[in-house]
Amino acid sequence: MKDARSALSIPQAFALAFAQLGDRKVLALLVKSILISIVLAVLLGAALVLSLGWGIGAVFGLDYDQQVPGAGAAMIVVLGFVGIIAAWLAWRIVAIAVLQFYADDVVSLVEAAHYPSLAPRDLPMAEQARIAVRGAIRALVANLIALPFALALLFTAIGPALVFAVVNGILLGRELQDMVWVRHQRDGAAAPLGFASRFLLGLSVAGLLAVPILNLLAPFLGAAAATHLVHRAALRQGASHA
Repeated sequence: MKDARSALSIPQAFALAFAQLGDRKVLALLVKSILISIVLAVLLGAALVLSLGWGIGAVFGLDYDQQVPGAGAAMIVVLGFVGIIAAWLAWRIVAIAVLQFYADDVVSLVEAAHYPSLAPRDLPMAEQARIAVRGAIRALVANLIALPFALALLFTAIGPALVFAVVNGILLGRELQDMVWVRHQRDGAAAPLGFASRFLLGLSVAGLLAVPILNLLAPFLGAAAATHLVHRAALRQGASHA
């Protein structure tokens, strides 16, 4: 029942997150994190495409276009398609990793506006970087594991989207909760959100990541909404944040 009440507050949490987008400090953080995420996603996607092209050239030889007429043009099309998919996957991974690196700033901005009485613990830069890298690795591994299942369901059209939605919903929900709770955890207390709330939170962010323009805002909105959900759930459960 507690988890159900928390799940029902998700729309309100996102509404509060949207309302804070007009804050100058929020806008500055958004611009910085978005630019870094775009650059890293493009570089990661380009590296994958170049590596794939190099691998094909090494296997078939650099003159495979002469061996099979039109192979070069076909390869460009294939690599371009792979590049789009790679950039799409890379954006999800990079955006969450960058967000986790700046999570302390996001959570602090939300708490200053809505929960000024809370006293979060300071996270050293090294710990923030470690959390970001760990989260990026988990996201990469989870999406790579999901990829074969998505490809197997490619003929269903909607199958791949459902696979990635479920995987990223579970993954993102846990990551977003933890990036807030790690700053307030006391004496090993368990995080207050149940599975349903985490999954719906993660699923909402995964959906936003699939929508152009909104996908740029999704990491911040997810972190801000998670901050509201975690603190309200903890207060309802009588957890001490002070």
